[in-house]
Amino acid sequence: MSERRLRYHLLALAVVAVWGVTFVSTKVLIGAGMHPVAIFFVRFTLAYAGIWLYIALTHQTSKLWFGWKEELVFLLLGISGGSFYFLTENTALAHTQACNVAFLVCSAPLFTAIFTLIFKRLSKGRFANGLENIRLGAPLVCGTLLALAGMAVVVFDGTKLQLSATGDLLAIGAALCWAVYSLFMGEMTREYGPVTATRKVFFYGLLTILPFLGSYSDSLSPTILTQTPVWTNLLFLGLIASLVCFILWNLVMDKLGNVTSTNYVYLNPVFTLITAMALLGERLTLPSALGCAAILIGVIWANNYKKS
Repeated sequence: MSERRLRYHLLALAVVAVWGVTFVSTKVLIGAGMHPVAIFFVRFTLAYAGIWLYIALTHQTSKLWFGWKEELVFLLLGISGGSFYFLTENTALAHTQACNVAFLVCSAPLFTAIFTLIFKRLSKGRFANGLENIRLGAPLVCGTLLALAGMAVVVFDGTKLQLSATGDLLAIGAALCWAVYSLFMGEMTREYGPVTATRKVFFYGLLTILPFLGSYSDSLSPTILTQTPVWTNLLFLGLIASLVCFILWNLVMDKLGNVTSTNYVYLNPVFTLITAMALLGERLTLPSALGCAAILIGVIWANNYKKS
């Protein structure tokens, strides 16, 4: 592996480590009285303002409009990697443990590989050509089945079914959203650069969350926002986990490929589990622990495919 390529692998690892902590950070904000929609709105507002500040300080030129077709792709990315992804993920954290959400969301590499295989078979053009070449084989099939079995165990853990089944299913929805995001973001980053592409994702993410915001504006009251745990976690989520990490991640997807980069997501739960146990006192039941192990092993196995 070249030194340059190793650099992007290390960047991917660093970003995933930060994103693993965000599950706990979001859980803290929910506990402080913020609604998941309000958390996303503040997080992406900070990130969007920050990216414009970065553009101004570096004297970059950033085009506002790229044509209807391109803008529709950015809209899809803003929804799948922004509003709907975080709406499902944050809402899941309000219903179940941060550890559960992290392990279920780490199935994103599995869905990314499957979606990539299907998309390249059924579609042609620059987006299909920009995706990694993968081959359907025993690792992908067996790993998929094992991961799906693990998800079923986590979701239908009888000791907590009524409490968290909704949250677990929402977490799987978040993984599906991220898989869609991974199909198209690499090509848009290559064409428009990581800063511009990320700025467009932030814009459309904010735009598409606005219809949900009105009912939860009380979560943005000064009484809540001025609490030290609230504003410090919001700054972390907005400026570090969103602004910095999204730019770096989009660059990584461009350099390593959509499937290879997304494989790093399966390390998310490791960082989440350590943080959640240390800060939130969370514990996994034995069935959930076995299910989480099955998800992790299945995702790794499924992505041990041979490139064609």
